Amino acid sequence: MTARARMRAGSALAATAVEQIDTSYLESLLGYNARRAAVAVIGVFLERMAVYGFRPVDFSVLSLVTHNPGITSRQLCNALGILPPNLVAMVNAFEKRELITRKPHPSDGRAMGLHLTPAGQKLMREAERTASDLEAEVASRLTPTESRTLLRLLKKVYL
Repeated sequence: MTARARMRAGSALAATAVEQIDTSYLESLLGYNARRAAVAVIGVFLERMAVYGFRPVDFSVLSLVTHNPGITSRQLCNALGILPPNLVAMVNAFEKRELITRKPHPSDGRAMGLHLTPAGQKLMREAERTASDLEAEVASRLTPTESRTLLRLLKKVYL
């Protein structure tokens, strides 16, 4: 094909305009829909949790410590799929903020259990209340039955 023919072909392609976007294929994909829903929820989460200085992973770690006093770093890594070096930095930051403390594990002399400090307990009560409120707000388009079904189905994908 000559250079002139390529230019004409390119001009013909460039002249095509899309009036309405066809997203039907993407919308048929579980990953696409899960990601779009996650982006919508995480956007609100980031905005509301900024006051606590929490990213989603911070909140998840501290929530597990809240509901599982004495949980070990290994258990946290396994439960959340976090790499140990990343968790170490996070735990150190929480200690520096005086949100958690480490105590010797009662049955494993090598492990340390993680516990919330009184300040950590107070902050997590507020943060979890905020998380519950924002979840209710984000899920307001769903009926309670639809919300329960969605959670059950999402868990079937990753558990």
